[in-house]
Amino acid sequence: MGQEQQPGRRLVLGAAVLGAAGAATVGTGGSALAEERSGGRGKDRHGGRGLPVPAVIGHRGASGYRPEHTFGSYQLALEMGADVIEQDVVPTKDGHLVCRHENDITATTDVADHPEFAGRKTTKTVDGQKLTGWFTEDFTLAELRTLRAKERIPENRQRNTLYDGRWEVPVFEDVLKWAQKEGKRRGRPVWLHIETKHPTYFRKLGMELEPRLAKLLRKYGRHRADSPNFVQSFEPSSIRKLKTLVDCPGVCLLDAPDSQPWDFVEAGDPRTVADLVKPEGLKWMARFADGIGPLVDLVIPKKDDGSLGEPTTLVRDAHAQGLILHPYTMRNENTFLPTEFRRGSDPNAYGDAFGAFSAYFRTGIDGIFSDNADTALLAAEDFRAG
Repeated sequence: MGQEQQPGRRLVLGAAVLGAAGAATVGTGGSALAEERSGGRGKDRHGGRGLPVPAVIGHRGASGYRPEHTFGSYQLALEMGADVIEQDVVPTKDGHLVCRHENDITATTDVADHPEFAGRKTTKTVDGQKLTGWFTEDFTLAELRTLRAKERIPENRQRNTLYDGRWEVPVFEDVLKWAQKEGKRRGRPVWLHIETKHPTYFRKLGMELEPRLAKLLRKYGRHRADSPNFVQSFEPSSIRKLKTLVDCPGVCLLDAPDSQPWDFVEAGDPRTVADLVKPEGLKWMARFADGIGPLVDLVIPKKDDGSLGEPTTLVRDAHAQGLILHPYTMRNENTFLPTEFRRGSDPNAYGDAFGAFSAYFRTGIDGIFSDNADTALLAAEDFRAG
């Protein structure tokens, strides 16, 4: 763990991660099916046999159709056939991990409607950003269980509000139990992509995420190199820490070029994401990470008018270091698409998502995060058959 990667590591990562758990049948588009549809090319492409290439990662589940990070969202993504399903984990006051995109739960739960918690509203600074609302670390698990999830962006996804209040905030251990149960029922593993949120922030509060996550992964046998899950973080130090605790593959998430990982800010490290995507930065990450999760704009930058420009060398450079690439995030709505793929004047109507997927897939990425797993799966099938 934490050693320099060998050049062929990326090519066998998928097979190593899946191992004996059923390498030929991951998800609806398992690798055997992917190889058949691509004339046998799947096993030779970046990512190996364990997952089809490009793999579809259900971003917070099927968040294009259900409120994010709910069992409704996770289950729908699984039923759609997503190859991997993402969770973000944050802690409760009493040390449990729950699935929320942020520790600020103001926009994603009905906490504001609970008068008994009115006094918990507060202002905090998280990773340099001042936020006013309610935060998971101020609630016990029992208290969080009294809340219900709701749609985070109702202005864009009004139909999702139909499901407001239907599901609780998922406890991460319950997600592991759900994945175990669904894996047995389906006869193949349920792959997960698990992100530590704000790990430096929580470490300073004495609520270190990595040991808690590692303990649960070990409890459910998901800590091995051949386990069907990734761990991911926007803070490289979190991935380095996890590599000392578990052997499952780690992914460094990368934001805009001029941004800095928060652990770099706290440590006085002057490097930016622009530095990390250079060959020397990728070589450094490859010492402890198995992949990167770049913002899609790092793969294909946008022009001033919002249309796609020319692809960067990131895919080639990352693959040269044995790193897989899982960029984020593709969504079907016009407002989230590059301008040339928008259709009509309604920003919340669907545009030509298939065209956008095709552009990103042609760069050679190994997978992509999407709010709309069904669309992404069809696009991936088209690409592999092409």
